[in-house]
Amino acid sequence: MATGIKLQIVTGLSGSGKTIALHTLEDMGYYCIDNLPVSLLISVADHLTGEPEAIFNKTAVGIDARSQPSQISDLPVMVDNIRQHGLDCNILFLDAQADTLIKRFSETRRRHPLTDNQRSLAEAIRLERELLEPLSATADLRIDTTHTNLHELRDLIRNRIGGEGGKLSILFESFGFKHGLPRDVDFVFDARCLPNPYWQAELRPYTGLEKPVAEFLSSLNEATDMLADLIGFLGRWIPAFEADGRSYLTIAVGCTGGQHRSVYLADRLAKHFAEVGLHVMSRHRELS
Repeated sequence: MATGIKLQIVTGLSGSGKTIALHTLEDMGYYCIDNLPVSLLISVADHLTGEPEAIFNKTAVGIDARSQPSQISDLPVMVDNIRQHGLDCNILFLDAQADTLIKRFSETRRRHPLTDNQRSLAEAIRLERELLEPLSATADLRIDTTHTNLHELRDLIRNRIGGEGGKLSILFESFGFKHGLPRDVDFVFDARCLPNPYWQAELRPYTGLEKPVAEFLSSLNEATDMLADLIGFLGRWIPAFEADGRSYLTIAVGCTGGQHRSVYLADRLAKHFAEVGLHVMSRHRELS
């Protein structure tokens, strides 16, 4: 039987933004506990399924790689058991590319929790990724913060976790293939086959969010056909993800530079599905 109480587990690689995520959740009314040993998670859940004070109705706990490896590997089973007792329990996993994490630690001069006299920072990051793989593989929501600043991460947390309870949260993201594929997405669509506004000198300074580019693309049969096909495909399958109990869905659209075609399509898709009543947000990676 559902209790209506939310338990949000925040985990991921050191330097990927877990502290920012917890602070954001705290601002959203969550009671936050940082660096909770995995062995104490069941005790926390037992308290929440009892008769807790109202302050615990939304609780978030931070878990990192300092817990015992055997406990970390057992956590997905713990989460299943917690859900069976009626708690709305989800795992948020934060990640970033290794070179970005190294740069962040260098800039802040913080010490990685797994470094020691025998282990370099790069080795500690690799070890931490291996230790946390069971959580990464079973996370309900994964956010790659490689290209995300702290303000954008706060917005992502607020919009994706702060949406209407029980509704699927959909993120439409544009990107440029020349800057690399986005990580942690469910669908990737390629818009590079469409005519590129970049080669129109008068359109080059604009983005797909601005009227000149939008009017150019909306006048092309290829672009309107692709948009219609994407709406038809996603309109057919998004309900299946909802029926399967999914909480989060990320849909990425890419073009060469991530400025024009992908931005236009991601924006139009977000607006369409918002208009039909879905919980939707959009993000344009290269524009940020």
